[in-house]
This record gives sequence, structure tokens and C-alpha cells, in this order.
Amino acid sequence: MWINLLIGGLVIFVGMAVHLFKWYFLISGYNTMPKEKKAKVDTKGLARLLGIFSYINGGVFIFIGVLQLLKVDISTTPAYVFLIISTVILLVKAQKYDGNLFDKEGKLIEGAGKKLIMPLVIVTITLVAIVFLLVFSSRDAQISIEDTGIKIHGMYGDTYEWKSIESVALLEEMPLVLTRTNGSALGSMLKGHFKTKTYGLVKLFVDKEKPPYILVVTDEQPVIFNLKNQDETRRVFENLKLKIDE
Repeated sequence: MWINLLIGGLVIFVGMAVHLFKWYFLISGYNTMPKEKKAKVDTKGLARLLGIFSYINGGVFIFIGVLQLLKVDISTTPAYVFLIISTVILLVKAQKYDGNLFDKEGKLIEGAGKKLIMPLVIVTITLVAIVFLLVFSSRDAQISIEDTGIKIHGMYGDTYEWKSIESVALLEEMPLVLTRTNGSALGSMLKGHFKTKTYGLVKLFVDKEKPPYILVVTDEQPVIFNLKNQDETRRVFENLKLKIDE
């Protein structure tokens, strides 16, 4: 929740820096342009566009952060999806403020279109990939208790056979995470390989804001996960405990 408030505040500050304080050196690509090309850029209009983009996106993150502080069960995913979509719109609209590409009537200068094709293709592919990763990273862990063991579905998921499990425990508090070694950290959602202070290298499938957490100690490394609500996490823990005690 606090990270969303921090992100929102930072985004709004950057928008103000460009729009109100005229820190145009923060505009990507502008600072490296030759003087003759800089002179053709409508910096005032571009700064206003960037300001609007920052104020809206920063406000969305702060709004979600406030809701989470009020204990409203809401994911940060919509804020990131909105950020990605609005970024695409920003990149398209920003081109019209570049007098090196468009004339004063807003028409594309002859030959300038070729300069836009490749960047737009790269941006589109990148953003589609990011959306895909965000959607799957933000989903609650899906667990199956099978005859052979525990199966965790989705990104970084795996099957842990009963014979490889040494113990299970229910944690009321999340252990301190020191670093991410290979995983995704989207807001309160942590998935993949992380290093913790208490257990060293672990595999996480958790929403930090939804305690408790199930610790499964295997012969390879500990695994910590929780589910979409407290009741389901506790129910799965009891089922796992019965299996381990058999």
C-alpha cells in the first residue's frame, strides 16, 4: 500500500517538474537533440501533455494506495494496466509536438513516417509483453493438493512431492525479504526466487498484505505461499498438515 503512495507521489512530482518547473532535460530524447532540432520542438505543449499524464497516473496510484490503507481488498494491477495504456497514448500524441516530424498544421513531414514505424513497433511489442507479465504476476497463487504432492500453478510454479517435504508451518508474519534473485515483485505480490533474512533463499508465491502464510520446507529450499483470503490459506494449511502427518 505504501509503495503505491510513494509511486504516485513520485510520478506527480516528475510531472510537476516538467510541466511547472520547466525541467525539460527530463524529457527523454530532448536533452540529446542538436540545438536546431530542439528549436522545432513545442516544449510547452509537450510538457503540458507529460504533466497531465503524470497527474492522472500518480492520482490513480495514490487512490489505490489510500483504498488499501482503508483495508479495501483491491489489486494494484488496474493502476499498472492503466499506466501502460496511457503510456502508449502518450508516446503517440507526443510525436505531434516534434516539429522535426510534423509541420505546424499537424501533418506528417514527408519522409518522417519511416522514423516512427520501428519505435512504435518496438514499444507495442514491449508493452504487450509487460501487460502479459503484469496480469499473470498479479494473480493469487493457485494450489492443487494431489496424490503425489502439492502443485503450485502459474509463473514459477512447480510440484513438490510429499516425500520431499520435511515440514509445514503457518506464519502470521511475512519474513523480511532482502533481495529478489529471480522473480517478480508487483506491489504486494511476490512470485519467484527471493532471499529472506530468516530462511535464506526461498521461493515465494505470496500477497504480503494477506496474512497468514504457509511455509513448506522441502529438501531443496523453503517455499512460502498464501491464497486469496485468510480462511482458504488456513484450510489448505490444515489439509497439508494432515497429509504430512500421515
